[in-house]
Amino acid sequence: MILETSLLVAHERRKFDLPAFLLAHGDEPVAIAAITYSEVLHGWHRATDPKIKSERGLYVAGVRRDYTIISFAEAQAKHHARVWADLETGGLLIGAHDLQIAATALSLGYAVATLNAREFARVPGLQVVRVERG
Repeated sequence: MILETSLLVAHERRKFDLPAFLLAHGDEPVAIAAITYSEVLHGWHRATDPKIKSERGLYVAGVRRDYTIISFAEAQAKHHARVWADLETGGLLIGAHDLQIAATALSLGYAVATLNAREFARVPGLQVVRVERG
C-alpha cells in the first residue's frame, strides 16, 4: 500500500491516527512515493516559526525512518505516461503529484491509501483505500 500525502499531513496535525490505521492493515507492505517525501519536506522548508520547523523536522525524520520511499524511475514513468494520456483524453486529469503517486502504486501493484479518494478513483485500474478521518 502506498500512503498518499494527505494521510501523513493529517497525522502530523493530529487529525488522523496513522498507527491505528496501519495496525488494522496488518503485515501489508507500506511505502510512500518519492513525491510524497518531497511534499513532506516542502512543508518543513516552508515553516518560518522555529518551533514548528523543529517539530516538522522531527516528523520528516520519522517518515524517512519508518517508510520505504519508492523512487520515480522508468517503471513508474511508463505507468505515469499511460495514465496521464488516458486521463487527459477523458478530460479527467488529476493533480500532477497525485498522478505520480498513482503511477508509483500501479507500478508495484499496490493500492493507494488516501483521504482524497475521489481524485484517485479517476485512475483506471488503481485500487484505492478510502480513508476517513476519525
